[in-house]
Amino acid sequence: MLEIDALKALAHPLRVQIFDALSTFGPSTASGLAERLGESSGATSYHLRQLAKHDLVREVEGRGNARERWWDRPPGGIAVDAVDESDAARHATGIILDEWHTARERQLSAFMAEGPAVLGEEWMNASTINTANLSATISEVEEFMEHISGLISDFVESHRDRTIPGTRPVQIQFSIFPVIGGEEVPHDDTTTTNKKVKK
Repeated sequence: MLEIDALKALAHPLRVQIFDALSTFGPSTASGLAERLGESSGATSYHLRQLAKHDLVREVEGRGNARERWWDRPPGGIAVDAVDESDAARHATGIILDEWHTARERQLSAFMAEGPAVLGEEWMNASTINTANLSATISEVEEFMEHISGLISDFVESHRDRTIPGTRPVQIQFSIFPVIGGEEVPHDDTTTTNKKVKK
């Protein structure tokens, strides 16, 4: 879980975009990020330095030079608390989650629009977009989330930052949440007894 200072440091739209780009595409320079994100290299360079102060990004050792530094993300994931009681933390978290949601939508939309033309049949057949609707209790959702999160974590850790032939950046998007507008079935505290009716 991010500490409040790191949370505030990340809570800027461009910083979230930089963090997400490094997560998705791997190490890059300020100018490379600027080109990808449609920003100036001065802006990306400044925000990279601010993120580095809180260990959200790091300079790649042995790569680049005095004029052009390479940056990447430290190993491991990060988590933010969407229900933190602090007003400042909730505001910062809202900015971060909005940008993450926008980035996920953008990647999925690009895949659907451009995938068939640029990826080829094998990659398209290996990919999936799946939505399922069901009814479940909180404990059942927690159990399922823990199971799937474990599978994802194991797969990511064994495949992160690989550069062997045939690999390319791949994104896993996983969400499970109660549908807003749906109603929870109330608990029945009364005990009912079924009785046979004689005819």
